[in-house]
Amino acid sequence: MTLTLSCPDRRGIVAKVSAFLFERGCNILDAQQYDDPETGAFFMRVVFAPDGQDADALRAQFMAIADELAMRWTLRDPSQRYRVMILTSKSDHCLADLIYRWRIGELAMDISAVVSNHPEQTYPAIDFTGIDFHHLPVARDTKLEQEAALWALIQSTGTDIVVLARYMQVLSDGLAAKLEGRCINIHHSFLPGFKGARPYHQAHVRGVKLIGATAHYVTGDLDEGPIIEQDVERISHRDSPDDLVRKGRDIERRVLARALRWRLEDRVLLNGRKTVVFTD
Repeated sequence: MTLTLSCPDRRGIVAKVSAFLFERGCNILDAQQYDDPETGAFFMRVVFAPDGQDADALRAQFMAIADELAMRWTLRDPSQRYRVMILTSKSDHCLADLIYRWRIGELAMDISAVVSNHPEQTYPAIDFTGIDFHHLPVARDTKLEQEAALWALIQSTGTDIVVLARYMQVLSDGLAAKLEGRCINIHHSFLPGFKGARPYHQAHVRGVKLIGATAHYVTGDLDEGPIIEQDVERISHRDSPDDLVRKGRDIERRVLARALRWRLEDRVLLNGRKTVVFTD
């Protein structure tokens, strides 16, 4: 099982958690912790063998410690896989990559649905066998209705995590608030930033030396949510706009996959406008 927690820092937190698990015959397999000196917050992730205890019983027993220390916490049995909904638009590289990683067992999740504002035939190269596909078209004057249908689908499918796999629609403040801490986005990341259409072509015109990608939680502030993972790749004068697009696809795929895997493994904890990521 995996226990994650955050709370105001004080002496004895590790001792209390360790004693709680020891007294119930649990064996700690991995433990990571972080004390943020700027915020005075403490973060911890513990993986342990429960020795026959079930998660519900342990949660009920741990409540007293959690209340005493004002914890924000989760206790999860990894066999209870997260249900993940993938949202996408025309670009299918991130969608195809996530489905492939899911099929080979690299991403331990259940795909609750794939949702797109384009019809299924937009993706002839992707095998959707065993995956529910939903076409929810959207226009400027139907955005609220489309988001209402999307939210209803998230609820009816028991979705835990939503992934925007190059979903080229901006979520409303209301939907972003409902999905706080459980909606991951991927986008290109440049210095300087190039917004709007054809960002890789804009970057080529400016002669960038690095391109990159950022995976972050979605908030009401566009592309300003807490960052989970980033990566970059060096570019030279020999690279054409098509080269930048190709390299950019590769970066986006791997950054999104890493961010999602860490979230599935309960390695990502919110720390205000930032995250604490206990990498493996």
